[in-house]
Amino acid sequence: MQIALSEAKSSLLSFDVPIGALVADESGEVVAKAHNLRNGNNSPLAHAELLAIEEAGRKLETYHLEKCTLVTTLEPCIMCAGAILNSKIGRVVFGSWNEKSGAVSGKFDVFRDFEGVFQKTDVIGGVLEKETSAILKEFFEGRRG
Repeated sequence: MQIALSEAKSSLLSFDVPIGALVADESGEVVAKAHNLRNGNNSPLAHAELLAIEEAGRKLETYHLEKCTLVTTLEPCIMCAGAILNSKIGRVVFGSWNEKSGAVSGKFDVFRDFEGVFQKTDVIGGVLEKETSAILKEFFEGRRG
């Protein structure tokens, strides 16, 4: 999660919401990492999770990432959850909960709602929640102030 937090801080250079993500293989080696680039790339699709998944697929030469873990500083949104399910990632670990638009604690729990349709994805939330929440809080307070 510390690597994902470091990536989140990189988002600030492009004035993006500070979210970082990484994909680790079954041995725990980081094969891809990314941060939000929606503003930097002028793309609504440039979420940290999507960018990390795409890079992992290229490096591992497969989109079947079932033995991989995605680590992200914020609970994935529904779009990212769809990509996680389609890439068959076996585990998701996230920091801050996102009750507004999260795919786990929001109106839907995409990973449970689609169990049986897609492979099972283990989800662990709240890892380094204090630290991951702090960078988001600071970012949004700075924009309002």
